[in-house]
Amino acid sequence: MFRQSLKLLLTVALIFLASTLAFAADAPARRAITLDDLARLVRVGAPVLSPDGEWVLYTVSQVDVKEDKSITHLWMVKWDGSVRLQLTFGKESASLPRFSPDGRYISFLSSRPGPAKGAQVWVMDRRGGEAEQLTAITDQDIEGYEWSPDAKRLLLTLHPKAEPDAPEGKTEKPAAPKPIVIDRYHFKQDIEGYLRNDAFSALYLYDIATKKSEKLTTAKNVNEEDAAWSPAGAWIAFVSSAEPDPDRSNNTDVFVVPSKAASAPHKLTTWPGHDGGHLAWSPDSKSIAYTQGLTADTEEYEQAKPAVVTLDGKVTYPAATFDRSMHEPQFSPDGTLSYLVTDDRSEYPAAVELAGNSAKRLLAQPGKVFSWDSKHGHIAVQYSNDTSPAEIYALENGALRKLTTHNDALIAELNLVPTEDISFTDKDGVEVHGLLTRPADFKAGQPVPLFLYIHGGPNGEDEHSFDFLRQWLAAHGYAELNVNYRGSSGRGQDFAKSIFADWGNKEVQDLLAAVDKVVAMGVADPARLTIGGWSYGGILTDYTTASDNRFKAAISGAGNASPLSFYGSDQYILQYEFELGAPWKNPRLYQKLSYPLLEADKRMHTPTLYMGGTADFNVPIEGGEQMYQALKSLGIPTELVVYPDQFHGFTRPSYIRDRYERWLAWLEKYTKSATPAPASKK
Repeated sequence: MFRQSLKLLLTVALIFLASTLAFAADAPARRAITLDDLARLVRVGAPVLSPDGEWVLYTVSQVDVKEDKSITHLWMVKWDGSVRLQLTFGKESASLPRFSPDGRYISFLSSRPGPAKGAQVWVMDRRGGEAEQLTAITDQDIEGYEWSPDAKRLLLTLHPKAEPDAPEGKTEKPAAPKPIVIDRYHFKQDIEGYLRNDAFSALYLYDIATKKSEKLTTAKNVNEEDAAWSPAGAWIAFVSSAEPDPDRSNNTDVFVVPSKAASAPHKLTTWPGHDGGHLAWSPDSKSIAYTQGLTADTEEYEQAKPAVVTLDGKVTYPAATFDRSMHEPQFSPDGTLSYLVTDDRSEYPAAVELAGNSAKRLLAQPGKVFSWDSKHGHIAVQYSNDTSPAEIYALENGALRKLTTHNDALIAELNLVPTEDISFTDKDGVEVHGLLTRPADFKAGQPVPLFLYIHGGPNGEDEHSFDFLRQWLAAHGYAELNVNYRGSSGRGQDFAKSIFADWGNKEVQDLLAAVDKVVAMGVADPARLTIGGWSYGGILTDYTTASDNRFKAAISGAGNASPLSFYGSDQYILQYEFELGAPWKNPRLYQKLSYPLLEADKRMHTPTLYMGGTADFNVPIEGGEQMYQALKSLGIPTELVVYPDQFHGFTRPSYIRDRYERWLAWLEKYTKSATPAPASKK
């Protein structure tokens, strides 16, 4: 009987093995990622939980290739994952989704056709039916809104329009725009453009029954932002400035005001730097969690720390010695306070000790939580890792349960590669961390072309999240190296501010040490090294190629190699004066930091592709134009690509695709012609 049972088991096992092998043979082979997949990738937005915690509302953005734009719609998923619903459709996008306090209605911001033009708040019954326009604000733009706890009012953040809307049905040629008259110290900002004297965001109360709006506070000529109702609805907290001229300081504070029109705001915080960010009320309405940064002169390098202020202005610091940047506080019903933490190549939620020094990590696995929400004991996160684009997950007992699957079908087709941690010591003895992505067909002992891609900021970091460029270059045989050089976030406050007024020095040391490390690992071919970046990454590309000639090709996007020429022409006037001093007070420092341009004849030898957008007021295209002209004058191979009407972050899908195509073509031009280094015998 035992032998018969054994024979039966072996027969079943052989049948199962045969069927498994047949299925594997029939399964389609995974393919390399292509530029066509850019339009197929779905961008899942931040989660918004219903008041009972049983539904998650979020946005889904996808490229419309024919229209050459991204369209965003609302979706909703049940907490147990059993139901997924698309809520909005059509050619007009929807954003800023919210649940009404009773959970019955869903609201959103959209410019779809309606009684009033422009972006308005729309509302729909969660059980079904057409959306209806809720607001009719015609003289200002709606930047944000929040429901009052009793659902009778909306708290609107409004910004004056540059030009009034044309009357309905008007067909004649529009009048020429009026001249822009400026009398402000800080007078330009990316996306916003030139800032008029009245260009401040203010808070208004909108009565849903009467459809009338009234200004909340008596304050004038200050920005009022990040507003939040207290749980009982009696108070509204927001972030603003009490400086005589807010343009001349980065100092912001947390304010509170009664929730009635024309109220005088009360300033709660007094720190001479940045207080604010996302605000979270405690369940008892007695205190507000926020983040506190550095003093105004070093704000660009701040690692925001958690802070709590009571209604009488008493400030305490949870997790006081936990040296990592935090944001997006959330209070749980029992009063537990948690933040999102940026920590050495990952970002995760952590519960902080209200009266202690530590923080308890709530998600151990590497990856990035972009945003999160918590209601009724449930936590939903927008999470991504190296091989998975962002989706919505439930966070339960330290583990993730996937709720949305918008990119699963595409990812199942692709042969994606992992990204590994690397660490090394630079010549100053500082330990620096980074990420390395190898090609899918990488073979030990056969070094490959390397692209050192430098993140911007500099107060940012490269993390374990899905990155199209890493995967796409890996599919073309390149290894990509990302380095969290000194000045980056995620390694503490001292690490971040170590490059203050010393640009293009320590960062370059760290970047070159990283390249040395990857060459020594046998991954990077020293004869086929390339470099590039955008924003501060473009700036560091120029600094690095002006310091070392090992790179065969470079790509500098939205960069600047001469701070003096950018004083007054970009949006960073406060940083220039606080960090470098006015040019007439410190001309030698400006000259020192301009070495790629001012010493181009001695230092610049690398063929470089320069890029930028004509509407970029963050780092204007002039920075790339200057360096392009310098290299052209010196006879160094160079090219300039100018993208019309694009801000610092591109929005037109065809231009984004074009940028990738040109990046690869430029790299291939110089790595394909280079003679590879001999293969290692190890």
